[in-house]
Amino acid sequence: MKSFACIAAAATLFALAAPASAQFAKPEDAVKYRQSALSVMGTHFGRLGAMANGKVPFDAKMAAENADLVATMAKLPWAGFGPGTDKDPRSKAMAEVWTEQTKFKAGSDKLIAESAKLDAAAKTGNLDAIKVAFAATADTCKSCHDAFRNK
Repeated sequence: MKSFACIAAAATLFALAAPASAQFAKPEDAVKYRQSALSVMGTHFGRLGAMANGKVPFDAKMAAENADLVATMAKLPWAGFGPGTDKDPRSKAMAEVWTEQTKFKAGSDKLIAESAKLDAAAKTGNLDAIKVAFAATADTCKSCHDAFRNK
């Protein structure tokens, strides 16, 4: 039941992602959107990490479902980094998101690509392949957080 709810939420967010930037009435709406998308992605990524690190038993079906959601969610938050969102006091984004946009875009593109590789690895049901793809995706997350996120 929880999987269905997560899939439904992801499908809804995905359907709204393309025109998302036009839907933000205020910059704080965009910040909430990106934070929500990143939170959902982080939750499902954490579930994969628990399996990859042996903290919970490996379940190939659950790994594939979580990786699919991570790959979908990885495409969404970037619309929420629009004009005016750099001033929101709840945001942990550093000024470099807006001053180094080419580098930030490269990081978001790399996360999307690595998440797709993780999704493909999870579809094989091979835990060793998932571990390799998970590590590469986690490194991508870390490098972007190090460069663009306040602690």
